Amino acid sequence: MSVDPAQAREAIVAVRDEVAKAVVGHDGVVTGLLAALLVRGHVLLEGVPGTAKTLLVKALAAALRLDAKRVQFTPDLMPSDVTGQVLYSADTGEFRFRSGPVFTNLLLADEINRTPAKTQAALLEAMEERQVSVEGSPRSLPEPFVVVATQNPVEYEGTYPLPEAQLDRFLFKLQVGYPTAEQERDVLARHDQGLDPHDVASLGIDGVVGTESLAAARAAVDAVTVEPAVLSYMVDLARATRESPSLTLGVSPRGTTMLLHAAKAWAFLAGKAFLTPDEVKAMALPTLRHRVALRPEVELEGVTADGVIQGILGAVPVPR
Repeated sequence: MSVDPAQAREAIVAVRDEVAKAVVGHDGVVTGLLAALLVRGHVLLEGVPGTAKTLLVKALAAALRLDAKRVQFTPDLMPSDVTGQVLYSADTGEFRFRSGPVFTNLLLADEINRTPAKTQAALLEAMEERQVSVEGSPRSLPEPFVVVATQNPVEYEGTYPLPEAQLDRFLFKLQVGYPTAEQERDVLARHDQGLDPHDVASLGIDGVVGTESLAAARAAVDAVTVEPAVLSYMVDLARATRESPSLTLGVSPRGTTMLLHAAKAWAFLAGKAFLTPDEVKAMALPTLRHRVALRPEVELEGVTADGVIQGILGAVPVPR
């Protein structure tokens, strides 16, 4: 049975209510995760420990009825621990492939910046090509396949900054902040009433999105129309980052493409069939903040990537 775009959008939006049964606040982060899922993008969640990043991803998987696996990234984690490996079976006398946790729909790469670059790079092929190569043989990953990686801010002890090539594979970098005082009181009340964040099944989260709804929603996102003037606006924003005196690295053409897809997903979630500069502006920070690099002297002055991008958004003319 086919699902029309309006019904698909209702189902996708309903995910936020289901996730709210487990996680207080973070509606914007949940919406960003949904937008990424619609355009087959990956997400990097950054926040201090204890802000419910892991619980959020588990609750999202339950609401989407997706298979999810978690990998705790540590300094001694090997690439084969993520992708899988070929092992010799003494019983059969044959070599057999044992799949790693990457073979899932929603992979939670927990604290990805606590493992060295060699293991971080094990995800590059999976994120870009939806496959992994082991012993020279490519193996396709399930569909859908989304990586949601969490990391602590790099100024915390025992972290390894992600290389630029790895960062560029993430559609979004979403920042998970502290809850408000009211939200934190709600969290405490839930725990006082017996909430167990380690038992997602006990939280009463209903699976509200099936494969047909997801496919219909993705098709509707692809069908969002974009005027040539809006395309030019995104190009102007990207080129402005490359010419900014505050940056040593501007947004790549891949970044501009990701901004287009993200903005179309945001338009769909807002119930629009066409793209406007408003959606581009809304998606600029999460899509571009991790694709630029500040000059060291500017960073010492307290300038941030978000601040530079916001300045560019204010300076580049908006099409009417």
